[in-house]
Amino acid sequence: MASGKQGPRQKMINLMYLVFICMLALNMSKEVLAAFGLMNEKMETSNKKTGESNLAFLTGLETKATENEEKFGPLYKKAQEIKSLSQEYYDYLEGLKKDITKDVEDPKDYAVMDKSDHLDEKFFQGDNLGKEGKEFVKRITDYRTKVSAILPAEMKEVKTAVLTRFETGDANGKVEKRDGTKQDWINYHYEGFPLIASLTKLTALQADIKATEEDALKSMLEGQLTSEISMTNYTTLLEQEKSAYYAGEKFTGSIVLGRKDASTRPNEVNITLDGRKLTEGKDFAIEDGKVKLLVSAGGPGDHELKGNLVFLQDGERTEVPVSQKFATITKPNAALIAADKMNVVYRGVANPMSISIPGIPDNKVSASAPGLTKRSGSKYVMNPGKGRTVKIIASGVLPDGQRISTPAEFRIKDIPRPSGSIRGESGSAKMPRTNLEIATVGALLEDFDFDLNLAVSGFKFKVPGQPTINVRGNKLDGRAKSALRRAKRGDAVQIFDVEAYITNNRGYKLKKVSPVVVEITN
Repeated sequence: MASGKQGPRQKMINLMYLVFICMLALNMSKEVLAAFGLMNEKMETSNKKTGESNLAFLTGLETKATENEEKFGPLYKKAQEIKSLSQEYYDYLEGLKKDITKDVEDPKDYAVMDKSDHLDEKFFQGDNLGKEGKEFVKRITDYRTKVSAILPAEMKEVKTAVLTRFETGDANGKVEKRDGTKQDWINYHYEGFPLIASLTKLTALQADIKATEEDALKSMLEGQLTSEISMTNYTTLLEQEKSAYYAGEKFTGSIVLGRKDASTRPNEVNITLDGRKLTEGKDFAIEDGKVKLLVSAGGPGDHELKGNLVFLQDGERTEVPVSQKFATITKPNAALIAADKMNVVYRGVANPMSISIPGIPDNKVSASAPGLTKRSGSKYVMNPGKGRTVKIIASGVLPDGQRISTPAEFRIKDIPRPSGSIRGESGSAKMPRTNLEIATVGALLEDFDFDLNLAVSGFKFKVPGQPTINVRGNKLDGRAKSALRRAKRGDAVQIFDVEAYITNNRGYKLKKVSPVVVEITN
């Protein structure tokens, strides 16, 4: 700028230009701060998801260690050690993040997180590193050293990743700057930065912790480790074409292994049916990893399959136990119809019912009655109308072509009389005046088998010596509270003519609600 005196107009122009430049810088700063904030949010969300995934990996490794302690026990122990170290370091960083943002009113107002004072004062003392700054560096180096020592020697890639993620400069803790000079690692990364930038860097460290956990756990489960799962990890399943069989009918089920493939073939099959040893070719055949049973379903009742399947693996004999049951039932000639809750149905209530015919699939059974609706499978809902009884007729066709049609009659009852309640207590209650002022008046169906949502739209309120007050709603209004203030200790306040209704069936008229009496205790 040229020397010499400037006129008032020139000074004003220079000042306006300076203000304009500051405004541009301020706007740019806000955009950058916002970008850091959004990045921090995304990383925190990602950390949470990675944590859930890591927990699933750890649970899987724990399962394998339970099944084969010799092979997977040491790995699971190492995984637990890494998990413990990671959680401790992660929690330390989380506490640090909360501390440096404790004075920020809105955690999402990133525009105000432009100062570096808090972290600078926390980490540095003049030109030296403060106590908490030393602790910060110690935490990262300890985590790097301990995790690397725990990881098995064959996990070279994971070890390298740990050293890279948590590096703290060269051997002297220095970092080379763009101009070729060197600076302490912690000063280079954390001194003088806006609060939101430092916060994002701490979240990035947490992301590195989660990534380290993930890499270690995946490596412990993949490759040769996964292929060494023992045969003790297998189980047996019973496959049936239908859930029940008629007496004398041929049983068409199969016992299958958990992993169904042609290469999974037992070396021995030692199975008994109700104590009788089964013979290959006559009673069972081995097909595609399955032990297919060829036996008769037998007489009515439960039948038990016991024994084991023997596998030879690396010269070791492994036995997989077999313990399954199936039931044989007598051929039916009538449908079975029963209310799920009671032997009656209630008017004004959606009564759940089960209607089925043994030996006939639910999708081939039909039922009809006034107010009866099918939901799914054998589940129905009965909403009875007028009258005192309702007849339900169920029908279906058996596999042999015989048609079954059976009626069943149910009594229809009205919903019983509700009881008035105050603060959830029915009949009578004792409470201070102040408690009654804020208490809710309700209606209960005591000892009723259905959970109905009853609501109160009004009631009458009577204090001894005071006029009866009509109240709308389920709490005392101003007039009722005024009358209550005139009540004496020991007075019996009455709540009666309670107007109640079923919230999802307001058209149904309930019986008169019984009153509730409250004794004032103060």
